[in-house]
Amino acid sequence: MSRNNLVVEREKLQFTMTREFDAPRERVWQACTVAENIPKWWGQRESTTVVDKMDFHEGGEWRYVQHDKEGNEWAFRGEFTKIVAPERLVYTFEFEPMPGHISTDDITFEAFSDGRTRLISTTTFDSLEDLEGMLQSGMEDGATESWDRLEELVTSA
Repeated sequence: MSRNNLVVEREKLQFTMTREFDAPRERVWQACTVAENIPKWWGQRESTTVVDKMDFHEGGEWRYVQHDKEGNEWAFRGEFTKIVAPERLVYTFEFEPMPGHISTDDITFEAFSDGRTRLISTTTFDSLEDLEGMLQSGMEDGATESWDRLEELVTSA
């Protein structure tokens, strides 16, 4: 499996994760934008993810709830702000236990002529404190595990 490449740009209040998938762009797009596919890859393996809401259009809301083996629950939500199928997806992201700390994810789905796809995900924050908090939360390990699962899903189809 390939690995995520994380680049942090503190002066821009953002980080960018990039990864190549050995699957066509349309398949990767569908895995990321169709509600029934989200629980198959979003989050850690030891958790389950429920798509509580996914109103997939510009201005539509999304909400995912994760459950761990001990019965803990965490919810995440946001709004889709730009959708250019199958090339680009922009949405806000908020971890519900920490309301008001909202970031924006801008994901580009880049197709290669050999059928592979590169995801370029840039997350922008309102403050350096929010950026540092996200980096310290363990998000890099969580994102890598999620994208490992995404890779498994799109290459097994």
